[in-house]
Amino acid sequence: MRVPHQWHRRLVIAGLTAMLLGAIDPLEGSVVIAAGTLLVVLGTPRGRGGAGGSRVSGRVRLACGLVSVGVAVLWIMSAFGGVGGATGRSMWWLLLVAPYPVGWLLGIIGAAQRLRERARAQVHVEPPLG
Repeated sequence: MRVPHQWHRRLVIAGLTAMLLGAIDPLEGSVVIAAGTLLVVLGTPRGRGGAGGSRVSGRVRLACGLVSVGVAVLWIMSAFGGVGGATGRSMWWLLLVAPYPVGWLLGIIGAAQRLRERARAQVHVEPPLG
């Protein structure tokens, strides 16, 4: 999906905000975090840093995938009663949720790098000739 150029920065800021606010309660906030990573992906154009592309586009896409997988596993495990205690499932099952915090951290870093990348691009704009 293509997003108009002037919305890129706003989407990244909204996504970063959602990712930080969702971390207050990692289970119920997981849906907010997943939506936030998707907003960061939408606000980061594909490419390698030239011609409007971003160098962090692959990183934020990976973060979105990791968060999506981790959140899905988290909700499925929660629906089956969780782990530990009387469930009979070992705490080692929580390793299946590991993509969620890893993706969250990668998304936070990617969003911050995207905002810094965008700020640098605005500073280095050359005046038009003529």
